[in-house]
Amino acid sequence: MISGDAHALSGSALRLSYGGHEVVHGADLRLRPGHVTALIGPNGSGKSTILRSLARLHRPDDGTVSLSDVPDIQVLYPKEFARRVTMLSQNRPTPGGVTVRDVVGFGRHPYRGRFRANDPDGAAAVERAMALTGVDGMSERGVDELSGGELQRVWLATCLAQDTGVLLLDEPTNHLDLRYQVELLDLVRDLATEHDVAIGVVLHDLNQAALVADTVVLLHHGEVQAVGEPCEVLTSDLLSEVYGLHVDVHLHPVNGRPVCEPRSRHASPSATAQPPASVPVGAMAAG
Repeated sequence: MISGDAHALSGSALRLSYGGHEVVHGADLRLRPGHVTALIGPNGSGKSTILRSLARLHRPDDGTVSLSDVPDIQVLYPKEFARRVTMLSQNRPTPGGVTVRDVVGFGRHPYRGRFRANDPDGAAAVERAMALTGVDGMSERGVDELSGGELQRVWLATCLAQDTGVLLLDEPTNHLDLRYQVELLDLVRDLATEHDVAIGVVLHDLNQAALVADTVVLLHHGEVQAVGEPCEVLTSDLLSEVYGLHVDVHLHPVNGRPVCEPRSRHASPSATAQPPASVPVGAMAAG
């Protein structure tokens, strides 16, 4: 694991395009060991595109992505980079005819030679990853038999088996029911706090970002609008401006974290007057 540096992975002055159209304009982002950085913003704001550029899946038109000891990640061989950084993307194909254990084992590819040789730590890493994500009980099932939520947890286990110091997650709570949303966010927090992993995560749910993140990056139209602790970024003024509707924000009475509530046309004046006693993790999916 990477630790002890000012940053584990960072992007500087990133300009990113699709089909000749620039969609991210000079963005800066820094992921630190032991910290969770959440990227939030409306659809089309550039969150996933920036994450893909950090994962070396979208080459910048300008700017650089660097690791703590590598000024430009483009100089690394693919297996070298894959031992340092892994990403759980939104969409992955579902392979047929393979078991959960086989798929999680794919995460060990940066450490293996030909014929899956030279990976003495592989079996233990796979078992640990399956246990952490709660898929060990289905290890011999075919992945094509799984629900969307089960498959999401298997792909996360595959990333964890890769055993990197940087973990990138693009909307990881999609397809998960409430229990597994909570458990996944707890796992993300544990990986940062207990294992010093640098984590970058794209989230649509602002309350999830408030609960899990050390740093929140608010994006709009491909530009960084604000960076800071949840209480600094998740404010009514900023969110209302960026999302184009009024968002009430108050502090949770127990954990002191911001609670974000969009005000719909049908909300009564008293609907947001008092903070609720508790707020479910999935209470808001903005954007």
